[in-house]
Amino acid sequence: MRTLHVGLRVSNLDPSLAFYRAVGYTVTGTVEGTPFGNLTMLQLPGDPFVTIELVHNPAKGKVELGTGINHLVIQVESLDAALADLAVKGIAADSPADPDHADRPRTSWITDPDGYRIELVQWPTGHADGITKADFPEPADPARMPAAH
Repeated sequence: MRTLHVGLRVSNLDPSLAFYRAVGYTVTGTVEGTPFGNLTMLQLPGDPFVTIELVHNPAKGKVELGTGINHLVIQVESLDAALADLAVKGIAADSPADPDHADRPRTSWITDPDGYRIELVQWPTGHADGITKADFPEPADPARMPAAH
């Protein structure tokens, strides 16, 4: 079992496609006239599969974010290069959060036309391509804890 992609409803397909293309996504395919609306499948060059499905149904009106999706995360090789490239394409990003330690990721944030927040992450050298169990310290073993006085 694995997660395939996330479907994001968009208010206006053209500015959303322009945004995601500027980020680096390409359109892999489209599906017209589903019960949800028209679907546009997006893929990053380094991904073997589609990871975002833009769902556009003009009859549903403007997207209201509410309290559902908090954010998406995109891995970048170089945060500085990605931010410079996005700036040239007119996409503003938050100032990078530089970690106190070289073993922590560097991050920044961008926002799509409907207000979805996207975290850009540059992993430290030697880190796996994603979050794994190794990113979380082992919980303390209660059997090895000293007795309370």
